[in-house]
Amino acid sequence: MGRILEGTDTCSNCKVSQFTCIGRQYSNVSRSPLGQVSDAEVRLLRVFKTVVECGGLAAAELELNVGLSTVSRHVKDLEQRLGLVLCRRGRGGFALTAEGQRIYDGALRLLDALDSFRGDVGDLHAELVGSLPIGVFDKTVTNPNAHIGQAIREFRRVAPEVELDITVGTLNQIESAVIDGSLHLGIVPEHRRSGSLHYYPLFSEVMYLYCGQQHPLFGADHAKLDWRKLQACDYAGLGFHSPNMEAAHRLRLKRKASASDQEAVATLILSGSFVGFLPDHYAANFVRTGQMKRVGHPRCMYDVQFVAIKRRSPAPPRAAQAFIELLCASHRSS
Repeated sequence: MGRILEGTDTCSNCKVSQFTCIGRQYSNVSRSPLGQVSDAEVRLLRVFKTVVECGGLAAAELELNVGLSTVSRHVKDLEQRLGLVLCRRGRGGFALTAEGQRIYDGALRLLDALDSFRGDVGDLHAELVGSLPIGVFDKTVTNPNAHIGQAIREFRRVAPEVELDITVGTLNQIESAVIDGSLHLGIVPEHRRSGSLHYYPLFSEVMYLYCGQQHPLFGADHAKLDWRKLQACDYAGLGFHSPNMEAAHRLRLKRKASASDQEAVATLILSGSFVGFLPDHYAANFVRTGQMKRVGHPRCMYDVQFVAIKRRSPAPPRAAQAFIELLCASHRSS
């Protein structure tokens, strides 16, 4: 997102304060208050949203699949319709004005409401349309027990008009986003259940404790591994409430590093300074190449059950329920 212009900034083109420069631009902008929002304004707002999220007009070319001059014209048209200067663009780079930031925030609310309304209308006509935002916990793609791809393939067959939007996040991020409706469903490790969510069992994975090639445990005889010596090792784990954190507390491991996701845990393990839990399917390649070794103590493992979640009320669009049913069917048939 572009930065917001401050009054002390200087315009690189006319060498005066930004407020003076913007004031001159305002004199060339038609100040007619926006009445009804037409399809044309909605299209322009979508272009403006893309420009802001791409960080500039040139960067939005590829995303919008139109030429730079067309993108620029659309932004200028929106400014004229609104009677506002929304952004600065030029040799000094792209930056939102304060008014542009407010219009961007309002556009997000408007476009989300329109997409939700479109999904509701599609539901009433028994047609699956709109978008389906899904949150997925990281490193599920290498799990042979996970058949998310199969469910996506079946969903595309029955709902080709629905646009999928998949986000990878932490357990807490996905749960919160499903509850507030910004995600329609999530695929996460089962942890503490919330009364605001429905839960659907899907698949499992096994977590083992690993050490890196440079760690003292790598060449040690694990059959003779003393539990107290293991507990004294510096431990790296996920820094949020999860089965990973529960296991660390249960085993009384000495946390010396926290990570946001399992790739970060792997990075810390590979440093040779920490031990940490990873899914066996994700760690397999590191083990095969001799970069990691599983700590061979029977207590250094735990199982994780993955579930699909959706909020209870208000219910998400029908497309979310259709996808969950296909997810459950894909994992029942495995």
